[in-house]
Amino acid sequence: MKVDVLLGLQWGDEGKGKIVDVFTPEYDVIARFQGGPNAGHTLEFNNIKHVLHTIPSGIFRENKINVIGNGVVIDPIVFKKEIESLSKIGVDISKNLYISKKAHMILPTHKILDAASEQKKGDTKIGSTLKGIGPTYKDKIGRDGLRVGDLVHGFEEKYTARINNHKVMLSEFFKYDYEKMLNECEKEWFEGVEVLKSFQLVDSEHMINDALKAGKSVLAEGAQGTLLDIDFGSYPFVTSSNTICAGACTGLGLAPNAIGKVFGIFKAYCTRVGMGPFPTELFDETGEKLRTAGNEFGSTTGRPRRCGWLDLVALKYTCMLNGVTELIMMKADVLDDFDTIKVCVGYEIDGEVVEHFPFELDDNVKPVYVELPGWKTDLTKIKNQNEFPEELNNYINFIEDEMDIPITLASVGPNREQTIMLEKE
Repeated sequence: MKVDVLLGLQWGDEGKGKIVDVFTPEYDVIARFQGGPNAGHTLEFNNIKHVLHTIPSGIFRENKINVIGNGVVIDPIVFKKEIESLSKIGVDISKNLYISKKAHMILPTHKILDAASEQKKGDTKIGSTLKGIGPTYKDKIGRDGLRVGDLVHGFEEKYTARINNHKVMLSEFFKYDYEKMLNECEKEWFEGVEVLKSFQLVDSEHMINDALKAGKSVLAEGAQGTLLDIDFGSYPFVTSSNTICAGACTGLGLAPNAIGKVFGIFKAYCTRVGMGPFPTELFDETGEKLRTAGNEFGSTTGRPRRCGWLDLVALKYTCMLNGVTELIMMKADVLDDFDTIKVCVGYEIDGEVVEHFPFELDDNVKPVYVELPGWKTDLTKIKNQNEFPEELNNYINFIEDEMDIPITLASVGPNREQTIMLEKE
């Protein structure tokens, strides 16, 4: 068996959670491979909206194994709140959630370091979610992190050493007053640790590879989006982990030849949260119309998302990096009321039109658009591909021709049922 990978192709918020939930019945194991609680995977069914930050999005399907892989960073406070939220609606995940012992934990001081770092940067800040993600990955790379497995291997000594190191940094380098914030956070953090310890802590790399040997099917779930990848994203306005397909190998302990299908998810337009370049961003009433129609506000931070037209230059780049085999188009219904829809097919840089993603996106990068007619149809009531208006079919065909990758699914609303599988002739 191979591991299929599902990930985002833009700046995150593409709708990965919904599609994982839709795909889960076809898989035995769902595994998150990177990121932390800065992710917000939204699922909607039975007219109830659920937002997951750490727990894999297959958790609402019965008898499915869900794994938080070693590439994920876990905040025990957020984890505890997620568990409590699920318990309130009668979802018991104690039997089917497994957590890698090698996953790193976000400590109370990591979030304080995040805030102190952004404050020190001033106008050059990157727009961090202030969840402590960056400092946690820094400690991981610096070989000074605290892992889930440490909870049962000399925890107190290791925790005290890490926290004391952070206190020195906060007081001597950042000159940051941390005492009150730490006192408020630490009690809740330790309560979260006790919840974390009540779950099944495993060597997830063995667990997943053993599942493959036993003929089990596995879906790897990514967080954020490819353009936020630490190596290949719009650096430095990126996240701190590898969001691309290769991250599934390091984040779950998989050999490259274990990867099967790669599902790449994109919105029918583009959004971005926080700072950083965004070539097709719209600052006019059209951008506001996209934001309102798409309810484009961060599921984790609540921040309004920046909106713009679909960027095929960036999409070709991210498909190349990930080896995408199938495309999934989300939120087509958001474009229902547009007479004309623009698609970026090139960048004009210093008077020359290029079709490759450049080293740096700056004000010199101007999008080159083609215009396509809108469908002016309410897609949210559509149940079958045969009901698609001709203009929507033309939009899908145009993207497929440009990308040379099939679009095999289109989402026409937030609910599970508003998901149309596309048949190819």
